[in-house]
Amino acid sequence: MKKILVIDDSTLMRRVMSDIIGSTSEYVVAYTAANGEEGLRIIEEKDDIVAIFCDINMPKMNGLELLRIIKEKGIDTPFIIISAQGDAKDTFTALELGAMEFIKKPNRIFVDVEFRDKVNKALFIASSINDREGVDATYKSHETKSKAIVSNAKKETGIKEVSATSDTSKLKTRKLVALVCSTGGPKALQSVIPKLPKNLAAPMLVVQHMPAGFTDTMARRLDELSEIKVKEAEQGDVLKNSVVYIAKGGTHLAVKEEHGKVSIVFDDTPPIGGLKPCGNIMYSSICNLFCYDEIVCVVLTGMGADGTRGITELAGHKKLHVIAQDEKSSTVYGMPKAIYESGLTDVVCDLNKISEEIVKKVGVL
Repeated sequence: MKKILVIDDSTLMRRVMSDIIGSTSEYVVAYTAANGEEGLRIIEEKDDIVAIFCDINMPKMNGLELLRIIKEKGIDTPFIIISAQGDAKDTFTALELGAMEFIKKPNRIFVDVEFRDKVNKALFIASSINDREGVDATYKSHETKSKAIVSNAKKETGIKEVSATSDTSKLKTRKLVALVCSTGGPKALQSVIPKLPKNLAAPMLVVQHMPAGFTDTMARRLDELSEIKVKEAEQGDVLKNSVVYIAKGGTHLAVKEEHGKVSIVFDDTPPIGGLKPCGNIMYSSICNLFCYDEIVCVVLTGMGADGTRGITELAGHKKLHVIAQDEKSSTVYGMPKAIYESGLTDVVCDLNKISEEIVKKVGVL
């Protein structure tokens, strides 16, 4: 049995987590703690913990303090935050510090099937984080199309490949950047967006898988760190160059064109494969835009294959330049691997090079 540590000052929450995790065939809550101090002692004494589930607000030592300490000590055990809705700022700080994932505490923990499913999903990611082949084999998307199909789609629409080293300074095409990420995404975005210039010659759409209540905090934090303007997308926002629009958590982001202007619209359809927002919906909506000549698609760390179906569809309508994060720098090499295997990827690079590739392709004003 794979051993889990649960740290929460609520006896009830520790019991609920023990019941959920104990109902699986592979995991057991072997250790519990009521605060960060107790948790730290266990972490330092035990070397068989495969994942840590931790609350933020606790006495003596809170979850953020604990996370900072274990990261300073070089302990890389996957750390999952269990957060209440009111902890959005602290939760995002935890993700900045290196927490792998966060799960919103339910209002009715005894009957919340969604919460149980998210705990089980986090367990799988955490225990498989150093076994990416296992993750990818289980979650490999049936939506990913073969290289031959993608190549035919490009030929039929007259789309030509453009290399990453193409000189964009003389191009007068209008470009749009569209990025999708999931597990590990909040931290990854801090290695991309703050490095973009304030005069980027394109708007940028970002879908990060997050529930409602967290993306505004993320957008504000990224805006503070960046020269480029960053905001949570709002219904009716007209896309402007040098602005990054973060999809609102719990709402699908799409775009529409009217009178030569492109604006953001919210799509309130149910979650797609449990995802809302979903990158595939964003990419699919871009197919209908006429004023953008080329789309720079970026796929960062995340489990599953969100984005691959939408980008594949987009390949039949637009000239694309697809950038994927490499395996080594990905927290979970699922989504970048799926787009790479589709045959659409133009550039695969380390996370720290992603912004450079975007600027190289898009240029500045």
